[in-house]
This record gives sequence, structure tokens and C-alpha cells, in this order.
Amino acid sequence: MAVNAYRETTEALLLPRIIRLGRNLYGAAFTLMKLVPARHILLKAERDGALGPATTIVETTSGTFGLALAMQAALMKRPLVLVSDPVIDPPLLRRLTDLGARVEICAEPAEVGGFQEARLKRLAEIRAEQPDSFCPEQYENPDNPASYSIVAEHIERTLGSVDCLVGPVGSGGSMCGIARALRSGGRQVHAVGVDSHHSVLFGQPDGHRTLRGLGNSLMPGNLDHRTFDEVHWCTAAEAFGATRLLHSTSALFQGPTSGAAYLAARWWAERTPDAKVLVMLPDEGYRYQETVYDDAWLAAHELTGALPAAPADVADPTVPSDRWSRYAWGRRALAEVRRTAGHAGGAGPFAEGTR
Repeated sequence: MAVNAYRETTEALLLPRIIRLGRNLYGAAFTLMKLVPARHILLKAERDGALGPATTIVETTSGTFGLALAMQAALMKRPLVLVSDPVIDPPLLRRLTDLGARVEICAEPAEVGGFQEARLKRLAEIRAEQPDSFCPEQYENPDNPASYSIVAEHIERTLGSVDCLVGPVGSGGSMCGIARALRSGGRQVHAVGVDSHHSVLFGQPDGHRTLRGLGNSLMPGNLDHRTFDEVHWCTAAEAFGATRLLHSTSALFQGPTSGAAYLAARWWAERTPDAKVLVMLPDEGYRYQETVYDDAWLAAHELTGALPAAPADVADPTVPSDRWSRYAWGRRALAEVRRTAGHAGGAGPFAEGTR
């Protein structure tokens, strides 16, 4: 079989299944959402000549973007070096190495920027050692959000118009790219970003985060804050509980970023019954069978408890909370929100001027 035929593996896994989860709530359930930008960026780099016959692919990651790169690089028969940190889970590490990736672990965080900054420094060192290298740069590369236009087209073919898009935010690529594409031609789509407390993405100070796969310690260039009408933050326990709820009520076996997004989307859909709501569910749950899907592990780490019925509206989004919270962002730049923080609380689901 020709190499091009082998690349059809990732193409077949690219688009999500659109599944009805409630009267007005739909889920876009991905096998691995990060395949969308990883595949797009690598194939474009090959076409443009940035990825030559002997070029090594290098990237920093602790999650599913690394897995997506490893899958595509293996099919393209390209060497891959990934820089990660101790938070990477053993099942993921096994898959990466099985796919042929070399994984370097940064054992200590940087004083400013934590492990993500330490990983970026090591990445720069590797690139200096290997001049013939290519870095996808998922946080800064505009091809990341641009790649999601095919997902928006798939959504429109399947559902037609969508009133509200809900999804987790990490690099900013998926939510900013899909929302931008869905809004093309003047259509109004309410965008709800879901983050974790102690993530810098929407102005909070960096801190320890048990919930991974969303949030960030550094501000990615691909995050356009003006995309978002509102932002929700949730704890690890709430996200894990919502992940299990999604599984028990819909039989969808997804990861904890999906649970975090589902928590916000379910509440939003119930509160706004006339709106068609779509929630992004980024990856499947197999990596989390020994953690999120293990009752004993959850209990041992004190990550259990009843889910709140609704988020707490906050006046200042830059102050971390200890529970699910929400802020009416209003499609504003981060600097503007910081100037007004403490003076405006959460507004209704469709704030004036956003629909």
C-alpha cells in the first residue's frame, strides 16, 4: 500500500460524530480533536517544503496534540521529538513511544511559566542542535485555528445553524477557529469558553491545576479573547463528575475536557431552551480508565461530590474560585475585561449585542 493511502487513517478519524444529548443540546464527539490541526499543519508543511525528506518534527506537549502528531508522523514516516513534563500520564507515554516518538521529560518547572516555560526552553535547545527541524507551534501557528474550518463545515452540513458553541480552551485553536468559521457571513453564534481555575488564559494567576487538557500557564498567540461571549471555570472534581455523568446518561466515553465542556453546555441548554447548543467533546476516555473512571482513585484524591446545579456568577474573573463559576465576557479583549473587573457581573445567556 502506498504511503498516501496510509495517511487515510487520520483522515478517517478527523471529523466528530454529531450526537443529540438533549432536546436542544448536541455533542461533537471526537476520537481525537487535535488530529485536525496536527494533520493540517504537517501536510501543509510538507507541501510548502518546510518539512523536507530528513526534517525532524519537534514540539512541546503534555497531552493530545502530541498524540495526534505522533500518529501523523508515524504514517508519514517522519522522526518526532516531543518535550513534555512529569504530568504526562503513563498510557499516553506508552502510545507515543509505541508510535516511534522520542519523548524528553523536563523534570523541573521554570520559575516563571512553570513546566510550559521549561519545555519551551528545552524545545529551543533541541532546535538549535537540529537545524533541519520543523515545529508545528500549536500555540502560535495561525494554521491551528484555520484548520478547524472543516469542522465548522461538517457541523453546518449536519445541524444547519447553531445558536451556541461550547468548548474547552487550551491553545485557543479549536474554539476560536470554529466560532470564527460559524460566524462567517454575519451569523451570530454565542461562544462559551471553558477553562480551569489557576489558568492564565482569561486573566487568572498561574497555579496548580489537577484538571489537564485545558487551561494554560502561558498566553497562546492563537487565543483571541474577543471570540467569547462568556467564560466558565470549573474544578477538577466538577469536570470529572460531569465526565462520568456524560458517560452514564449518554454512553459517550469521553475525557475530562469533554466533561468540563458538558457541564457548562448542559446548564446553558436547559436555561435557554429555544437555542440550538453544540458542545465540543475533544477526546475519548481510554487514557483515563485508571483515574477519572476509577471510583477508588477519585475517592483517594478527594475528587468526588455532587455537581452544582448552576455556576456562580462572578464580578471579577481574574480571581480564582473553588467551584464552577461564570463571567459574561462580552467579546472583549483581555485588557478591557481587566479594566472593568469587579464592576460587572454575569449577564444572561444572550447578553445585549451578542446575538
